Amino acid sequence: MLGSTGAPRVGSTMEWFGTGDYDIAREVLQRGIAAIFLIAFVSALAQFPALLGDNGLLPVRRFTQVVSMRRAPSLFQWRYSDRLLRLVAWGCVLLAASVLLGLPQAGPAWLPMLVFLVLFGAYLSIVNVGQTFYAFGWESLLVEAGFIVAFLGSDAVATPLPILLFLRWLVFRLEFGAGLIKIRGGREWRDLTALFYHHETQPMPNPISWFVHHLPRRFHRGEVLGNHAVQLVLPFLLFAPQPVASIAAGIIVLSQLWLVLTGNFAWLNWITIVLAASAVDDASFRWLGGWVAPALRDPAPLEAPGEQPVWFVVVVLAVTALLLVLSYWPARNLLRRRQLMNASFNPLHLVNAYGAFGTVTKERFEVVVEGSADEDPRTEDGWLAYEFRGKPGAVGRIPGQFAPYHLRLDWLMWFLALGARDTRWFEVFLARLLEGDRATLRLLAGNPFPDGPPRFVRARVFRYRFSTPAERRAGHVWWVRTEAGVLVPPVTLPPQAPPPASPPPQAGGQ
Repeated sequence: MLGSTGAPRVGSTMEWFGTGDYDIAREVLQRGIAAIFLIAFVSALAQFPALLGDNGLLPVRRFTQVVSMRRAPSLFQWRYSDRLLRLVAWGCVLLAASVLLGLPQAGPAWLPMLVFLVLFGAYLSIVNVGQTFYAFGWESLLVEAGFIVAFLGSDAVATPLPILLFLRWLVFRLEFGAGLIKIRGGREWRDLTALFYHHETQPMPNPISWFVHHLPRRFHRGEVLGNHAVQLVLPFLLFAPQPVASIAAGIIVLSQLWLVLTGNFAWLNWITIVLAASAVDDASFRWLGGWVAPALRDPAPLEAPGEQPVWFVVVVLAVTALLLVLSYWPARNLLRRRQLMNASFNPLHLVNAYGAFGTVTKERFEVVVEGSADEDPRTEDGWLAYEFRGKPGAVGRIPGQFAPYHLRLDWLMWFLALGARDTRWFEVFLARLLEGDRATLRLLAGNPFPDGPPRFVRARVFRYRFSTPAERRAGHVWWVRTEAGVLVPPVTLPPQAPPPASPPPQAGGQ
C-alpha cells in the first residue's frame, strides 16, 4: 500500500509492532527525556568550561591527545574550544525545548528521531571527553535512553512495541542491577542496617535528610526491606500483562519519589520515573489522571495514527536487533558473582550495566578547603573556608536541594574525602584558587577573598555527623564536626621568574 507521499506503508493490522494503548506513555517518555537533556546541557554550559575547558581542571585538549576517537568517539576529538562547546550546548537546549513543546512529535516519524539522535550524539560527545567529571552512571543512562527514545516515532505512527519493551528492559537492568549489587555488596544491606547511615553519609544530603535520619531504626529497616522488594521483585512484573505491569511501574515511581524527597542524586531518580512510564498503559494513566481531573477519565477519542511506513518498521526492528545483541554483555554481568557497577561495554554507551551503593559508608568525611591572605600560614586566625554550593561545609548551613541539577565539583569532593585515587583535578583546583580564577570561583557558593586571591590554600579533613535534635535546638547547627587530619598542607604558587632584561642599546647606530 502507498501512502499520500508515495512511500510504501504497512497495514494497521500489525498489532505486534504498533499499538494505540501507549500514546500517553510515548508523550511522557519523549518529553521527560528531553527535559533531562535540557538540564544536562544547561549544566554543561554552566560547568564544563571551568572543569574541562581550555583553562579547566582537566582540559579536553590534553585528553584527546592521548585517547583516540575509536576509544572515545566525540565531536570534540576533531576540535575543541569553549566557544564550540557553548554553541553545541545552546543548540541542544533549543532542540530539547522543542520536544517539550511537542513540535517534532507533530511532524513525520523521522523528525523526532532526528532530534533525539542529535541530542544523543552531542551528549555522547560531552560524556566521552568529560573524564572523571562525567564518570557517573546517570550520564550513560541518559545517553542510552536518548538513543532508544529516538525510535518511538511521532504522532503520525502508532507507538512501536519493540521500543517500549526495550525501555522496560532498561528499567529492569537499572533496578535489578542495583538490587543485586546491594545483596552481593556490604553486609549492611543483608542485615537491614544500611539506612541507619545512608541518609547521613550519602554524597549530598538535602533539607529532608536530617529529619529522615532521625526516624526510628525500625523505620529504616523497613526502608531496606522495601528497597529489596522494589529492586529484586518488581522489575520482573514490568513484563506482565496489564494492569500488573502498570502497578509495578507505579510502585517503582513511588520508591523513586522517596529518593527524590530524601537526597540529591542529580537526575538519576527523575529519569527512572520517566522510563517507568514505558510499562504504564493509557487506561492506567487516565485512571490516575481522573483523581486529579475527572474529565480525564473519559477523554475525547483521539485520531487514529496512520499506517506504519515500511522504512519506519525496518529501522525500528534493525535497531531493536542491534540493542538485543548488545544486551548480551550486561545480561552476563547480572549473572556474574563479581558484578560490575555502572559499566559501559562499548564507546557509544548503549545497553550498559547499572547499580549503585553496593556498600554504605558508616562515617562521613569532608574535605574543607581554606585560604589565607597572611604572609605566615601558621597564623590560624587568617584562614577562611571556601563554601561549596551543595556539599556540607559550615555546620550551621542547612543542606540544599539541587537535584535534578548536577553539581559535579561537589560530587567529586565527596569521592575525594573517600580516598579517590585520581586527584589531579584537585591539585589544579587549588592552583586556580591561588590564581583567583573567576570561572572556578563561580562553581562555588562564594569567594571569601573578594579583593584578591589568597597567598596560601590548604585542605583539611573533618568527620561530619548530623547534629542531634538537642544539639540543633541549642546551637542552631545541622552538623557536628571534628578534625580528622590534613589532606594538603599550606601551599602557594611558585614565585614567577622575572622577565628577561632588555638588551643594552647598541653603541653608534645610524
